[in-house]
Amino acid sequence: MLKIRLRRMGNRNRPFYRIVVSDSRRVPTANAVEEIGHYDPHGDVKDAHIDVERAEHWISHGAKVSPAVAKLLDHHRPTA
Repeated sequence: MLKIRLRRMGNRNRPFYRIVVSDSRRVPTANAVEEIGHYDPHGDVKDAHIDVERAEHWISHGAKVSPAVAKLLDHHRPTA
């Protein structure tokens, strides 16, 4: 099963996250199917970039979304 989740990168005490689509049976640091964005929780403005179209594509193909990524997606989805 595919899962959209955060992959922790960066240095100690200074994390940086990549938003990846990966197999849920593997560890989060294993090879990802696709990288669809990034998230930096530090700084004045929390920087997050997500390719929402690709995320919707993977969700339509059965990928599950982790709770943390779901919050980021809700913030980046266009409101109509």
